[in-house]
Amino acid sequence: MRSVDTNVLVRLLTRADARQAAAASAFVSSGAWVSHLVLAETTWVLATVYDRSPRELAEAIERLLDHEHLVLQDHDIVRSALSIFRRRPSLTFSDCLIVEIAVKAGHTPVGTFDRDLSRIDNVERL
Repeated sequence: MRSVDTNVLVRLLTRADARQAAAASAFVSSGAWVSHLVLAETTWVLATVYDRSPRELAEAIERLLDHEHLVLQDHDIVRSALSIFRRRPSLTFSDCLIVEIAVKAGHTPVGTFDRDLSRIDNVERL
């Protein structure tokens, strides 16, 4: 299966450039894999470049999870991270993903200096 880079997901989600959006859609039409890193980068780009709110980011992640041609790495981890992110929009999606990856791998608690992040399960504030 093919995989995609961040800019392909951004074009699929924003449709900001019609030609590139069409090329991105054509590329993924036969199936494409999305890594955690690409997903994390995509949420960062959407938040910082496109000024998307946490609610809009959650909706975008949901669309990717439900996309008929995309396979997200560890779909269950992404879904769990999205659940935390929806409950705690003051966090970044990447932070939520970091915690859920650690939980699945059995490497908790996650140590952090981040006060907000330390308020969720499986995280310890240092």
